Amino acid sequence: MTSTTADTRTASTTTDPGGDTGTALAEVELLIGGMTCASCAARVEKKLNRMDGVTATVNYATEKARISHPATTEVADLIATVVKTGYTAEEPAPPPEPADGPATARGHDGNGGDDDPELSALRRRLTVSVLLAAPVVLLAMVPALQFDNWQWLSLTLAAPVVVWGGLPFHRAAWTGVRHGAATMDTLVSLGTLAAFGWSLWALFFGDAGMPGMRHGFDLTVSRADGASAIYLEAAAGVTAFLLLGRWLEARAKRRAGATLRALMELGAKDVAVLRDGGEVRIPVARLAVGDRFVVRPGEKIATDGTVTEGASAVDTSLLTGESVPVDVAVGDAVTGATVNAGGRLVVEATRVGADTRLARMAKLVEDAQSGKARVQRLADRISGVFVPVVLLIAVATFGGWLGATGDTVAAFTAAVAVLIIACPCALGLATPTALLVGTGRGAQLGILIKGPEVLESTRRVDTVVLDKTGTVTTGRMTLHEVYAAEGTDEEELLRLAGAVEHASEHPVARAVAAGAEERLGALPGVEDFENVPGRGVRARVAGREVAVGRLYDGLPPDVAAARDEAERRGRTAVVVGWDGEARGVVAVADAVKETSAEAVTRLRQLGLTPVLLTGDNRRVAESVAAAVGIDEVIAEVLPEEKAAVVERLRAEGRTVAMVGDGVNDAAALATADLGLALGTGTDAAIEAGDLTLVRGDLRVAADAIRLSRRTLSTIKGNLVWAFGYNVAALPLAAAGLLNPMIAGAAMAFSSVFVVTNSLRLRAFH
Repeated sequence: MTSTTADTRTASTTTDPGGDTGTALAEVELLIGGMTCASCAARVEKKLNRMDGVTATVNYATEKARISHPATTEVADLIATVVKTGYTAEEPAPPPEPADGPATARGHDGNGGDDDPELSALRRRLTVSVLLAAPVVLLAMVPALQFDNWQWLSLTLAAPVVVWGGLPFHRAAWTGVRHGAATMDTLVSLGTLAAFGWSLWALFFGDAGMPGMRHGFDLTVSRADGASAIYLEAAAGVTAFLLLGRWLEARAKRRAGATLRALMELGAKDVAVLRDGGEVRIPVARLAVGDRFVVRPGEKIATDGTVTEGASAVDTSLLTGESVPVDVAVGDAVTGATVNAGGRLVVEATRVGADTRLARMAKLVEDAQSGKARVQRLADRISGVFVPVVLLIAVATFGGWLGATGDTVAAFTAAVAVLIIACPCALGLATPTALLVGTGRGAQLGILIKGPEVLESTRRVDTVVLDKTGTVTTGRMTLHEVYAAEGTDEEELLRLAGAVEHASEHPVARAVAAGAEERLGALPGVEDFENVPGRGVRARVAGREVAVGRLYDGLPPDVAAARDEAERRGRTAVVVGWDGEARGVVAVADAVKETSAEAVTRLRQLGLTPVLLTGDNRRVAESVAAAVGIDEVIAEVLPEEKAAVVERLRAEGRTVAMVGDGVNDAAALATADLGLALGTGTDAAIEAGDLTLVRGDLRVAADAIRLSRRTLSTIKGNLVWAFGYNVAALPLAAAGLLNPMIAGAAMAFSSVFVVTNSLRLRAFH
């Protein structure tokens, strides 16, 4: 099994954004502990970015910091900076060495189960707090339940909830105070301790502790005698509600990240390697490039490689989402973590460890989930100033009510409601949870989103440029038509042409030979084979001198007409003859993928204008474009000119997406506003693209754009709800229209709503 965290530091000689060019930069990923809200993440990020030459991104949902720093900066210095800010930091532990034999599953179910130690501890704290807080709330809300000295029972039950149940909030708030920062926990801790402290004063020094004390319950602020008012139900209820919200957040974050964890665990755990004529079972981690290993029916292929013996069907659905197995034979490439569904295979390893396709997929998904979209940076800035502003509003609310009414209880209640309702949890979760779920769902469907900034690009794109060869077409020449002159048998023409071409390595020759074998079966042998450079081939077949290519100077009218018609339709025409006379024409062409026409239709439905871009001649390009429904064709473009064509389209005011698979597409993919690389293509193209489509089906391009747009709209919906909720609720709380406990419940619901809304992306098809 491979892991993306096995080597977290990679140095490269690039330009240091904060220093001189040519400075070597290193990257490191740190696990950040102690963060409780988006403003925590913003503080850590701000402190790290103040270090010379350091560029850091801190993600609250994944609890990770991705840091680019000068190679001269020690990781220990980065960790020390985080610790000084009031949080913990450490490098991810390397994956454990697998033991011999099948590995056992990790200690989580991938679905947000509670076997995670932190989640289990939070659940225990929540359970105890709910059990203790429920009677307190009931006694306060239902006057009929209030017996003599009920308030002392409420204090006995509420104290553990506020002190022990709310300990995570108080501890985090104190850490913030020591480092001169105010966070969401500052609001929670101040609000609950203020309500609890007021209640203690009223019980011990006021009239609230008198036997027979009663008080009603109202959802709004009302005048009361400050010495007899207690808010134990607010302190305990708010704490319980916030713990519930935090537990649901933590559980949902685990569910959201489950796809990446599942992706990491897809690989085989051990493998049967061929050594000294026998099979030796070893952990996959010990495989080396060049090792030959056996894959039996039903087993997972251990790593990326090439089939050296056997033939089978391989189920690639775990990686590509494609349900139809792929047939493989000797010489075909296979991918690690796919399942051998047929016969016995012997595979030679070509990639191992972090170089495998599975590891690169996981790395792309993790990078996307760790990054930040532009909308997230806006949310971080809002969270950074929101808490201090809320504290000022709470003070102003208390002063305003006290000055206007002289009622300390009303002023205190309104101020506590402001503190509780304003917690920006939902704001901090709005973007990362949607990113986690959206990118994870994409990985399941064979769509890898390289970074969150890609999402904004998909919304603006109006033109999609499609490379022809390997993208719209299969990239392989295929036999299409056979035309035999009058008096010539069509099967005989194809048999002789196929026999001669079978001895040639030219792509056109291979297409003719393969087509002949498919239609007619075994082909006769040849003698005296000769390759005439630039013109064709000839050989002796069954006593005849057969020539294939352009070896005839003059053609009969019907053969010439057939050749011209084939070329008009964008085919490559090959003249076939024997005994000195041209007898007919076979036509080959790069076959259009069966799914390309449907894919173009789907792209149009998304409001995109498709453009076909190719280095082929215009006649061939227009033939392919007509077959799939593309109106705009740019043909006869040199590989190095493709990027210039994309730049020209952008200069016309278009926002351009580029879909390609070859080395010659890499520059164009990087130049486009949005690059979509087919995962069946070259590494250069995949590295240059913003989105990688794991299987070579163009229809997935439309799915990728739809998923990206859906994820972006979910993020925006979350932000509108979260920010709009806080903006709308603050004036209500300041106006005295919300009880602190109801405010706490509403705030917790806001966070749960945002996470639940993000989880809807798991149903994307």
